[in-house]
Amino acid sequence: MKVGVIGTGYVGLVTGACLAEVGNRVMCHDTDSAKIQRLQAGDIPIYEPGLERIVARNNQAARLRFTTDLHNVVNQAEVIFIAVGTPSDEDGSADLSHVLTVAKNIGQALEKPTVVVNKSTVPVGTAERVRETIQRELDARGVTVDFDVASNPEFLKEGAAVQDFMYPDRIIIGAKRENTRETLRELYQPFNRTRDKVLLMDTASAELTKYASNAILATKISFMNEMANLAEALGADIEKVRTGMGADPRIGYHFIYPGAGYGGSCFPKDVRALIHMAQENGHPAALLKAVEAVNNRQKSRLFEKIQTHFNGHVAGKTIAIWGLTFKPNTDDIREAPSLVLIKQLLDAGARVQAYDPKGMAAVADYFGPTENLSLCEDEYAAATDADALALVTEWKRFWSVDFQTLKNHLRQPVLFDGRNIWNPYQAREAGLIYYGIGRP
Repeated sequence: MKVGVIGTGYVGLVTGACLAEVGNRVMCHDTDSAKIQRLQAGDIPIYEPGLERIVARNNQAARLRFTTDLHNVVNQAEVIFIAVGTPSDEDGSADLSHVLTVAKNIGQALEKPTVVVNKSTVPVGTAERVRETIQRELDARGVTVDFDVASNPEFLKEGAAVQDFMYPDRIIIGAKRENTRETLRELYQPFNRTRDKVLLMDTASAELTKYASNAILATKISFMNEMANLAEALGADIEKVRTGMGADPRIGYHFIYPGAGYGGSCFPKDVRALIHMAQENGHPAALLKAVEAVNNRQKSRLFEKIQTHFNGHVAGKTIAIWGLTFKPNTDDIREAPSLVLIKQLLDAGARVQAYDPKGMAAVADYFGPTENLSLCEDEYAAATDADALALVTEWKRFWSVDFQTLKNHLRQPVLFDGRNIWNPYQAREAGLIYYGIGRP
């Protein structure tokens, strides 16, 4: 099948590469010519395990191409995916300007029947707005072209996106027309062999499913962080509480890990967008507001612990930070807890020495040249002569730390474990002062 993907960001690039991997002819479009040139040369602008190999393999086989020529993409493709960003607007709503601009451009270029698919995370009713926008442009041109608009939300985890696309747990198709449903079912057939993972529904339900899925996961995280803070106040160990909770199959162990708060490109903006949608429709969204408020507070938890340990005298101290991305196995720092901690420490007069396996360039761009912020070559360089170490992102290379070696690098033997990955008893036996999240 000939497929067009408009937008070569995280979702668009993974979608295009994985569809090409199973034999489709895919053309990915972006308005950023420099980015397209990088992709044509095999230079992947994001870090995602396994993606570079798939892009290179399919680029070489001419199944995956990159272009700035939208007219060519639109009129060659049988299916056109819209995969552009929908960032938060000032009022928390999803900014649809990029999506609707793409729809307008499709309407101005479309000459043959096609299926347009919203892959971007968009508010309920967007499929209809895209349909109206395309039709308005066709009417302005005085042409009649048969097309349909479907919703096919992505459920890709950063750090495991290729695996998630190639082996999905569900494939949601929101469409009215039977021929549209069958076209998309056929497109996804290679990913649907072991069992039927396709869930057919209307576009509004498909759009809401994406938001509801992210919101429930964010809710679980905020709930566990709330429980962790309570456990700490009561002298209980949240890690023991977590294992006791997770043993109940109705609860399970997924997403009940306390920590320094969630970040990234999805959960924060999707919770805000869902709150906005609810309020626009007369619903107060009290639970979602609480989820967001708890998460915003949790991002300050490590700083509060550091302040408490030093009796409020953080100025002049050197704090090492391990992990800057919002989660492991990505270079994405959007709304990462580390950014909040770094700013709070710098504002308090501390010096920060930080390291991350993949997020250093993004953090350097985010803060620019900043006095008292050093980005170090490895984790032990960051720890050298630091008065304390704060772990913020649980990269695997940080898990099996040699506590004695770490202690020898630190000026003061103080650990703040923002993800509860270390054994507090082993740390204390090595002579380190250990603080976790929700641990007595």
